[in-house]
Amino acid sequence: MNSSSKGPSDLAHRMADRRRTGGPVQSSIRQETGQWSRETFVMPRIDAREKARALFARFPKAAYMTEIEWWRECDDGQIEFTIRRLRSSD
Repeated sequence: MNSSSKGPSDLAHRMADRRRTGGPVQSSIRQETGQWSRETFVMPRIDAREKARALFARFPKAAYMTEIEWWRECDDGQIEFTIRRLRSSD
């Protein structure tokens, strides 16, 4: 596997490394399949709220069917969430 891989296992390894070193965990994975675009983020709770609000403002639910598809609170207090939306036509 090369160093530019963006799969789930790559995210898990990067998060584990940052937890061991005590560094902040802020990451994003973007995946586009078919007509859906999904982005997964890991960040502190306040930053996660701001990011979700910004994405809903940029991609309104009425036009893009934007939704928080999945979320969880990590052991270290970070929030991991996946936001799904329709890809834009432009």
